[in-house]
Amino acid sequence: MEQFPTVTIVIIFFAVLILSSAIRILREYERAVVFRLGRLTGTDGIKGPGLILLIPVIDKMVKVSLRTIVMDVPTQDVITQDNVSIKVNAVVYFRVIEPPKAIIGVENFLMATSQLSQTTLRSVLGQSELDDILSQREKINHKLQQIIDSNTEPWGIKVSNVEVKQIDLPQEMQRAMAKQAEAERERRSKIIAAEGEFQASQRLADAARILAAEPQALTLRYLQTLREIATEKNSTTIFPVPIDLLKPFLTK
Repeated sequence: MEQFPTVTIVIIFFAVLILSSAIRILREYERAVVFRLGRLTGTDGIKGPGLILLIPVIDKMVKVSLRTIVMDVPTQDVITQDNVSIKVNAVVYFRVIEPPKAIIGVENFLMATSQLSQTTLRSVLGQSELDDILSQREKINHKLQQIIDSNTEPWGIKVSNVEVKQIDLPQEMQRAMAKQAEAERERRSKIIAAEGEFQASQRLADAARILAAEPQALTLRYLQTLREIATEKNSTTIFPVPIDLLKPFLTK
């Protein structure tokens, strides 16, 4: 009779242990891939979310998150098509849409996706020129997303977006690009100045034709100039003399 409580406690302990290993609670964003004697259970092998029951010892569960995973692609050394050495890193957004494929199709889908992203980044940027990488970032991001997504589809993974975060250029290339930009701006300034001179010469030619046709307009222009010069506290006095008065002296 004295051993009865001890036996009861042991039985209760094992019962609680079995129940704790048989009962699982999954969150809304989690799914369980259940293997029964090494084979998937049911048609799809997925259970959850909520309360699920497992057969102790027989059933084994692998938990998979369905949330979007943000993976940072480490900095890669890339030689572009025009033989420029750059350092590039990126970020990949993906999520698991078919948990059984993610568990069965690949040993570690996180590691596999990371390695695939690194090799794809080096391959795509290595086939592009530096100017295209800098100016067509959106096009390159879309190309990276398509390639990585097509390769991860058999693993039940959907890649929603790939973004090239940072491009580090050598100091020599940065100085060369700065000189190129400076030369381009100087060229634009010269073209704009020349265009302004051309337009000003056209306006002056038009004004000269008008003044030649109307001699009285020249006198009005003289008066306008005098009013502009005759500012307050100005000791300069200007007397406009018509050229016609000086012609007899010039001919002699």
